[in-house]
Amino acid sequence: MLTGCGRVVFQPQQQTAQAIQLSPEQQQTLAQQQQQYQSRASELDRDNQELESLLAQSRQESQLLREQISATQDQLRATTDQLAGLQQEKVQLQDRTQAMMASVKTPGAAGIRANNTLLRPLSVGSLPGVEVRQDGDTIRVSIPADEVFQYGGAQLKPGGDQLLKRVAADLLANYPEQVIGIEGHTDSAPPASPQFPTSHHLSVAQATAAYDLLTRSAGVPAQQLFVIGHGGNHPRMSNATEAGRQANRRLEVVVYPEVVRRR
Repeated sequence: MLTGCGRVVFQPQQQTAQAIQLSPEQQQTLAQQQQQYQSRASELDRDNQELESLLAQSRQESQLLREQISATQDQLRATTDQLAGLQQEKVQLQDRTQAMMASVKTPGAAGIRANNTLLRPLSVGSLPGVEVRQDGDTIRVSIPADEVFQYGGAQLKPGGDQLLKRVAADLLANYPEQVIGIEGHTDSAPPASPQFPTSHHLSVAQATAAYDLLTRSAGVPAQQLFVIGHGGNHPRMSNATEAGRQANRRLEVVVYPEVVRRR
């Protein structure tokens, strides 16, 4: 307090700020806590990075899964369309077979000649791979399917049509009135093409292809022919060997004793 000139003046006592003094033990404790906080922050940062990596991986897997689901759906639609097409082809093939069978005269409307009338020499018997034999009341001309059709299908090979036409010409010259069956045979292996679900479908398709060629290009009357598909039910040799399977894949043109009566 100052006095003078009749006045009294009060001045607050000035305080000097002092730094907090820590003991060595407290400083060590504080340093340890800071180190722990930094270590925990580093752990949290690593955890965050791992979570971000897992999230990115999860998103990528989800995208792949969506793409796989989309591809599977497309494949299912394509398979469904293919099955529908095969079913339609099956129905059409059955209709064609029934129509061809209906065009053939019934046994009651056909005449029968003595078996010895069928015993005539055929020139096609000298062709490589072609076999002519008598089978009870019938004459069978066996043609290797591998010489006529593309393997596993019903499409004619180059030269296969000429072989069938030559057989047809020989038969028409010797048996102009006989009923003739076209029989398809396969080996025991499942068809290689999805177009033919079973070996019976393949054998019928091959016999039908021969029928179409003979009636369209070889001059054989449709009412003289009929078609049968045996599949692999009547093997001539064992299917245990390739030679046996090749022999069983054949097209047989069968001459029957019945005679088609012309209208």
